[in-house]
Amino acid sequence: MRRILTCIAIYATSITSLSSQIGGKDSYEFLNLPASARLTALGGHLISVQDEDVSLAIANPTALSEKTHNRISFAHNFHFADINNGSVSFGRTLPKLGIHSHVAIQYANYGDFIGADAFGIKDGSSFSAREMALIVGGSKKIMDRLTVGANLKNIFSGLESYSSYGVGVDLGLNYVNDSARFSATMLVKNIGYEVTTYAGSRRGMPFDVQIGFSKRLKHLPFRFSMIAHNLHRGNVRYDDPDQRDDVDIFGQPIAVNNFKNALDNVARHLIFNGEFLLGRSQNLRLRLGYNHLRRRELSISNLRSLAGFGAGFGIKISHFKLDYGVGYHHLAGATNHITISTDIAKFSKKV
Repeated sequence: MRRILTCIAIYATSITSLSSQIGGKDSYEFLNLPASARLTALGGHLISVQDEDVSLAIANPTALSEKTHNRISFAHNFHFADINNGSVSFGRTLPKLGIHSHVAIQYANYGDFIGADAFGIKDGSSFSAREMALIVGGSKKIMDRLTVGANLKNIFSGLESYSSYGVGVDLGLNYVNDSARFSATMLVKNIGYEVTTYAGSRRGMPFDVQIGFSKRLKHLPFRFSMIAHNLHRGNVRYDDPDQRDDVDIFGQPIAVNNFKNALDNVARHLIFNGEFLLGRSQNLRLRLGYNHLRRRELSISNLRSLAGFGAGFGIKISHFKLDYGVGYHHLAGATNHITISTDIAKFSKKV
């Protein structure tokens, strides 16, 4: 059971108390894991882009458009200690209804475990821990530049002999101005309810409110994005009392810098990322992302690391697109994410 707790501690966006922390108290935290290699490379989130990447719709249904028609995507993320997560998604346009739809599966596998008692004595038993979400969603253009979208999630979780089932909804609104090369999205994620509980105690969903925008430069093949997340929470800082120094080396009280703390709190709400879109058909894409909350929560004091950064690339080979992303979480290592996607219409004229 300690490995499960370690996984939650590492991959929750932060480890917090009821007043100022944002992780560790909700069920189905795996829904916050990046669904594709592209998202891993970009710091975990990208909500304001509409292109052929159907996997973006797992987190944001307004990413669906005519470009995602017949696109299929397979993604797998390699974590530590045999932990992994991934997704499968497929997009389809329904022209008679004017709806762009998708179906997807998002999963997390925490591996197999050897049972032990509270003193660490193995009892010879074994168990597994897995979670999965079946997602159905769609988007529809309601005005020339406005698109609305929604996802419905059926969520299944099994941790040892405990199981839970939940239902969640994502709602999004997207604005695109092609002439200005600008897009913006507002997203409300994981509005939901735990229908059946693990052990009688009902927990919440990893609810999140996000706003993001993207801008492609006119004279450079580069698009940058900024995503503001956890906007329903004012304070997302966590001050560990065990690491707080109240006095300096001379025994003098250290004044609290409220302005610095306020700036740090604002920065923790933000993710910055960018993509170089190279080639006439953008067949090569280079990516970099930075998540300040992840860096602040998962860095170790007095030790430098790349925690919070992500990087990767995407390349088109024949009819397939291969994406790779590396996400730096901790000194213990990084996660390596791979995605393969294609347009199935390339292989069948009947589709």
